[in-house]
Amino acid sequence: MCHLSTPVPPANGVTPAPKPTAVGRRRLLMLAAVLPLAAWRLQQPTEAAPLHWQGLALGAPASLVLHHGGDLRNAQAALTATLAEVARLEAMFSLFRADSVISTLNRSGRVDNAPAEFVALLHTALDMAALSNGVFDPSIQPLWALYFDHFVVAGHTRPPAAEQVAQARALVDWRGVQLTGFDVSLARAGMGLSLNGVAQGFITDRCSEVLRSYGFIHTLVDMGEPRAVAAKPDGSAWQIGLADPRQPNQALHTLSVRDQAVATSGGYGTRLDVGGLYTHLINPRTGRTAPAFESVTVLAPTATQADALSTALALMPRGDVVARLALLRTQPGCRAICIDKTGQVSALS
Repeated sequence: MCHLSTPVPPANGVTPAPKPTAVGRRRLLMLAAVLPLAAWRLQQPTEAAPLHWQGLALGAPASLVLHHGGDLRNAQAALTATLAEVARLEAMFSLFRADSVISTLNRSGRVDNAPAEFVALLHTALDMAALSNGVFDPSIQPLWALYFDHFVVAGHTRPPAAEQVAQARALVDWRGVQLTGFDVSLARAGMGLSLNGVAQGFITDRCSEVLRSYGFIHTLVDMGEPRAVAAKPDGSAWQIGLADPRQPNQALHTLSVRDQAVATSGGYGTRLDVGGLYTHLINPRTGRTAPAFESVTVLAPTATQADALSTALALMPRGDVVARLALLRTQPGCRAICIDKTGQVSALS
């Protein structure tokens, strides 16, 4: 259930340099051109044209679309503040940084006086774990580290031995994550957390609030999960395309979105083997990874909510519609769109 678009380092604190993947985790094809910040500064055609920015957040592709009404100075200030917020939150949630809060927790088993945002997001992750009966589990890191080391580091083509999977599974249990005020601890040595199933949505929401504080109410913010803040200035909806799991660079379905967030979870985002049988989405209850050629997209009031819910729904058996609907009903204002391995699109609401 690790949810970065690039592999996460093992829980032992060894932090390799990020490696780009051919296809990032986020399977949302934003139907708007994006340019690097430097290119925007040089090529902005008119003062009324929106600002397009593209970069990275937690290793995943990120983008912004700001309709600034000609106030370029305010737009630059807002963008600077937004990127500062991304950097601040990455210092909490990044598994690539040895000095981040989560890496420190995984290494030592305890962090005292953790930042308020870290504690708040961990509460959200634990709530989703309880609601999903452990299908969503922020303590998945030992299993992900096993698969990452096995396939990516060691280069094996066959899956890990059942005994190895069982040993890693024994360290995965969200109920062993202990929160006392702002102090966080793990119940057993060897446990490790990953908030990647929800952190990118959280960062998107925080950046949306920063932009609102600068007066931007018509924006498309995507820090790994896109959030449409209000509509476009002309009142029309933002258009977000959902990728075909079989051909992730092509849109299979298009959503019209106003003042909502969208998140997609699918195993095809990071395939650990050539055939796509083993992916970055791991079911903590079975230790098996989700298939590559299926995806679940959630529309929700916030990107945090959409991110966590799409992950949980993607890991639930497709045939268990009752359980999926029961989980969806716990999240008011949310609906889901599923795409199966044949490309069939179906709604769940």
